[in-house]
Amino acid sequence: MERLCLGEYDVVVIGAGHAGVEAALAAARLGCRTALFTITLDFIANMPCNPSIGGTAKGHLVREIDALGGEMGRAADATFLQSRMLNRGKGPAVHSLRVQSDRAAYHAYMKQVVERQEGLDVKQAEIVEILTDGGRVSGVVTKLGAEYGCRAAVIASGTFLNAVVYVGDASYRSGPDETRGADLLSDSLRRLGIGLRRFKTGTPARVNRRSIDFSKLEPQEGDEEIVPFSFETRGELQNRALCYVAYTNERTHQVIRDNIHRSPLYGGKIEGIGPRYCPSIEDKVMRFPDKPRHQIFVEPCGENTEEYYLQGMSSSLPVDVQLALYHTIEGFEKLEIMRNAYAIEYDCIDPTQLAPTLEFKGVPGLFGAGQFNGTSGYEEAAAQGLVAGINAAQGVQGKEPLVLDRSTSYIGTLIDDLVIKGVTDPYRMMTSRSEYRLILRQDNADQRLTPIGYRLGLCSQARYDALMEKKRAIDAELARLEGTTVSPTEELNALLQKLGTAPLRSGAKLADLLRRPQVGYDALAGVDSRRPLLPRPVTEQVEISLKYEGYIRRQLEQVEQMQKLERRRLPAEMDYAAIGGLRLEAREKLAAVRPQNLGQASRISGVSPADISVLLIWLSQQGGKEEKDRGEKGER
Repeated sequence: MERLCLGEYDVVVIGAGHAGVEAALAAARLGCRTALFTITLDFIANMPCNPSIGGTAKGHLVREIDALGGEMGRAADATFLQSRMLNRGKGPAVHSLRVQSDRAAYHAYMKQVVERQEGLDVKQAEIVEILTDGGRVSGVVTKLGAEYGCRAAVIASGTFLNAVVYVGDASYRSGPDETRGADLLSDSLRRLGIGLRRFKTGTPARVNRRSIDFSKLEPQEGDEEIVPFSFETRGELQNRALCYVAYTNERTHQVIRDNIHRSPLYGGKIEGIGPRYCPSIEDKVMRFPDKPRHQIFVEPCGENTEEYYLQGMSSSLPVDVQLALYHTIEGFEKLEIMRNAYAIEYDCIDPTQLAPTLEFKGVPGLFGAGQFNGTSGYEEAAAQGLVAGINAAQGVQGKEPLVLDRSTSYIGTLIDDLVIKGVTDPYRMMTSRSEYRLILRQDNADQRLTPIGYRLGLCSQARYDALMEKKRAIDAELARLEGTTVSPTEELNALLQKLGTAPLRSGAKLADLLRRPQVGYDALAGVDSRRPLLPRPVTEQVEISLKYEGYIRRQLEQVEQMQKLERRRLPAEMDYAAIGGLRLEAREKLAAVRPQNLGQASRISGVSPADISVLLIWLSQQGGKEEKDRGEKGER
């Protein structure tokens, strides 16, 4: 087929899911002429699985995306049905916002945002080939033979690459939600020397609201006081829907056990590796035989549809088995399935082929983001898309790339885990993955990352000024509390005893009272006569800063120790085989991953502390040699 060159772009983004949308918006907003390609315009920012945004650790990612100038938080605030802050009974490090989204409204919002973005062209076309010139990305080719030149490309193909859907004995080539998959791009990537692997994910059935007996389910209400995802969202937010909880039982489990031989997962038809932390219902039953029941979260898909989503019930069992097992569940006795559950297998990469910028080490100008990189989840995808889009633009413009280390953000942790440790199954972000989670809270994402977004050009001057004013208010209030002494009055001691803490015998600083676990900032309102009127985000930061002061200080010390290793750079072309003392496994792993510094090297599986010591000695010796060489040159 003769190729027709139809245009030139700075950046091309392949795929318009959550990763692709953020990548394209970032590149365009940074001044690059950008094209966003999608197999169908009707699936821009689609939610083929759970219609929700956020959740444990995922909520952190969304707030960080927003703090850097991304779009996901604003879209979630504009289209949610119910909002809840998870883990309120625990410390602030693990508080995570989650909203139930209106699936159709979220898609429509994002579609309009990309359509209206200056410098961004949105095109419905399947990309089948990546072109290179001298090993560097130079263009893309569509299935219809149209060629578009570009200086950088971001692959955000989600679960579309060579996708195969499985339901019982049936299997067929298809993307999610019965859309056409992308069957030709994988071959082009292999020709570029990119290694591919097969992963698998699944989704539950969608069912008709009228067939659910909600009186038998547990209602799950949203929060009265709603915290927005975006730091820029203003105005009152309201819940517009209820969610519910149902449970499987022994009869449900027996139906699954009786039909497990009909599961393509257990029958060997599915070869791709599935997500460890989001298993199918048949996986749960077979792996945890002693568990008497499993939770099912019954959630609306939107205001203008009767479809409900059954979170926790993904499956690839045959349609008759799906219906039989649903009918054993209390409240689901007459359940009507509208869309059957299915599993989908697809091509993705080993992300250790990527640099921390998400650019392929062997193909300059080519970036990967989202499930293509071996992750799961909309939030993980959007975070990678934002970083890939930023770095594609920075590269095109000859600017310094954005590399976030683990101490800056969950986004930095996510990318570091991917490109340094790699993945063996679809990666999901969790708070336990961050060793610095006390300082990487979702409530302070703006303080950590908005200055970076501002320097890049993704956050406005007004937004940056508002952040500076917020920080000034926090510092002023901390200083006031540290400098204000209160006497042990009858009123104050009665309050302290009511709160379950010891009364005062002498004067005390208000800051010291707030350091007590039982005492909250608002509780002191009646005994703090000079208390200023401050917004909740300010007082929240004040309270956390005082209560967790010692822990935060220790964590910052840990960060400094880590950064000492991060500052010890490793040569890009280092010959690890020539370094005596390194174990064979360490040599192989270091040569494959090519870490940029000792900190990254220390996190590679198979590299021991002893190996790091060997590298430290080697670097010190090299530094000594360089200093000696400089001295000899000076003498001459």
